Amino acid sequence: MKKFFSVTAFAVAALAALAPVAAGAKTMTEIKFGVDATYPPFESLSPSGEFVGFDIDLGRAICAELKVKCVIVSQGFDGIIPALQARKFDAILSSMTVTPERAKQIDFSSEMYNEPTSLITKKGAGLEPTAASLKGKTVGVESGTIQESYAKTYWQPNGVNVISYPGQDQVYADLLSGRLDASLQDSVEADYGFLKTPKGADYALAANVTYDPKDVLGSYIAIGIRKDEPALKAKIDAAIAEILKNGTYKKIESRYFNFDVYGANPAQ
Repeated sequence: MKKFFSVTAFAVAALAALAPVAAGAKTMTEIKFGVDATYPPFESLSPSGEFVGFDIDLGRAICAELKVKCVIVSQGFDGIIPALQARKFDAILSSMTVTPERAKQIDFSSEMYNEPTSLITKKGAGLEPTAASLKGKTVGVESGTIQESYAKTYWQPNGVNVISYPGQDQVYADLLSGRLDASLQDSVEADYGFLKTPKGADYALAANVTYDPKDVLGSYIAIGIRKDEPALKAKIDAAIAEILKNGTYKKIESRYFNFDVYGANPAQ
């Protein structure tokens, strides 16, 4: 997706936010990020139990830019906004898309990246991401996601059986077992976290979702921040602008993707 602003100009303006917001302001020493680690390649757990992924590396780069400690806190996605509001952690770093509904509850950083929503089915199934095509079929979604909201808004009232799961890994498990006819999730996660793995060999991206008159799917992916933390938002925005400007973002991106996940999508 083409960007309609200058990253460089934004970086220059935003770096002022790295200065103390007021005399005597408390010094920030760490940022705790809430993460649902079931969504490779963005966030998952390694065999040794370490948090890994594109979002994790970006979060650590942001902390390094701000010269603070980076702490990762595990949290299921369906409860991640309430956990943020309860101050279990400082910000949500979990491939969260900005939507009008979420923006009523929390603030968001500037853009981290962008990707469409896609339907995954068995190869040759002939299914499309429409209520007419999926009527009588069963589709899996992760709880609390825009994909769950989309499927329950447009498909469930029209005869599609929508099942929600605590984590995306459980969606794939039931897709592989035949309990599901399809899965609805972010396209890049589907491609790199499932289709490009041995488990996903018999499956394919059927199509991207394009129908969304109620704007359920929202816009770009960003870091979620409490509304009473404008100073933290300003600092995170400044750090994002700087890692985009100085090449750190590109270095991290190249570890995971062979395309520009910030400025374009391979499926579009």
